[in-house]
Parts: sequence; C-alpha cells; structure tokens
Amino acid sequence: VGSEMCIRDSLGAGYVGGPTMSVIAMNCPDWKVNVVDLNSERINAWNNEDLTKLPIYEPGLDDIIKRTRFKNLKFSCEVEEGIRNAEMVFISVNTPTKKKGVGAGQASDLKWVEKCARQVARYALGYTIVVEKSTLPVRTAQTIKNILEFSDKGEKEKRFSVLSNPEFLSEGTAMRDIAVPDRVLIGGDSSTAKGQQAIKALVDVYLSWVPKENILTTWACTSGSSCKGASAKPQLPMTTVVTPQPGSGSRSGCHHIVPSKWV
Repeated sequence: VGSEMCIRDSLGAGYVGGPTMSVIAMNCPDWKVNVVDLNSERINAWNNEDLTKLPIYEPGLDDIIKRTRFKNLKFSCEVEEGIRNAEMVFISVNTPTKKKGVGAGQASDLKWVEKCARQVARYALGYTIVVEKSTLPVRTAQTIKNILEFSDKGEKEKRFSVLSNPEFLSEGTAMRDIAVPDRVLIGGDSSTAKGQQAIKALVDVYLSWVPKENILTTWACTSGSSCKGASAKPQLPMTTVVTPQPGSGSRSGCHHIVPSKWV
C-alpha cells in the first residue's frame, strides 16, 4: 500500500490544491492522494460524474481527474481522518489582504494558514511533513513551524518538518505549468537529518515527472515572489541548482508585466 498524501485547503479544494494534487496522483500512482475540505458543496463538485461541473476550469484538468479520481485520488470532507493518515500534508490556502488592523489594505491575512497549521498540529500522528504550497508572504513557513513546534512540546509522538513549495500557476495554463514546470522550488531546514529527509521526500515526488535540473532546493524558500527571481546555493547534493534570471521563465515573463499585449 502506498503512502498517503493529504492536502488541506481551508477555503475549498481550490485552484492550487485540486490541479496540483491531480497531477501528483497521475504521476505517483503508488501514492494515495486525499484532497480534503470542509466545504461539502465544493467537494461534491469535484466528485461529480459530469466533468463539466468541476468547481474550476483549466484545459486538461478534466482528463486528469477522469484518470485518477476514485483510484488514487480522493476528494472528501474528512479533514481529521485525512490528516491522521497522511505522511505529507500540503497546506494550500488563500491569503487575502487584511481588511482591518495593522497592515490593513496591504499586508496578507494569514488566519487561514494559522488555522490549517493548528488542525495539522491537532490531528497529525507520528512524524508528518508539512508543505506550505501557495504564493504566500515571506516567513509564512516559520509561522507554521512555530505553531507545530508548540504542539510538539506536549506530545512526544508528534514530530513535524516544514517545507516551502511555492506555486507558479497562470490561469488558462495551470495544468501545463504543473506538468512541465520551468522550475520547482523547495525550501526547508537541511541542518538536521529529519529536515534533509523531508526535502528528499518532496524532491522524490517531483522527480516522478520533473527533470532533476529543474528542481531547486534552498534552506529558506518562503514565497514565490522572493524566490522566483533569486539565485540560491544548493543545500543537498541530490538536486542540481538552476539560476533563473529576474523576470525569466514562462510564468514570470513580459506577458505578466504587460498582460494587455496578449489579450
């Protein structure tokens, strides 16, 4: 029986979680991939036999869902069970702009990230790898780590490694962005054996379909905006470092700077 991978998306099994996990399920058939959410209407849409009624539309998504759903890809509202059974938990949540308080109108609201981290801390069993999977503000992974470490103190059987794995998806090309990425960024603490183990585990997932030279590991990759134009030294010998230039890549080029040109 393969390992179980669980994604928690507190605002719905949405734009990042659904497509990303479907591609992982397709390329890692020995893994059980559970997409869990409290929004039953959204989950029902993912499970609808009519693939035209999926909750989001991306070219090619329906075909991958057809090939993986009810096989090694499962959509459910069983959040507690999903987290308990998972060896690797992806947190992929919306980070809206704060509407009040310090930073209102500018800073990102991390309440959903923090809520997810607390759920993982509460329900996880044994050793769990927690992956921050979204375009999140710098140091978000540290916020998650702080919450999980606090829970560690009272329960010796719980241990966590936190990784950052920012997404670079463009509407209309999301499936290609996941299937043929310019690069995959993975950040984590490689100073410990567990940290190295966690990084290698996520690298191995992506190696199922991404060339090794397109995978970049760094000890601190905590947001897409801060990493996609940066150079970084490798922390592990298992990967080959790429050095993207600022603004380069099919998902961060001029067509994103001047979108009207491509309408």
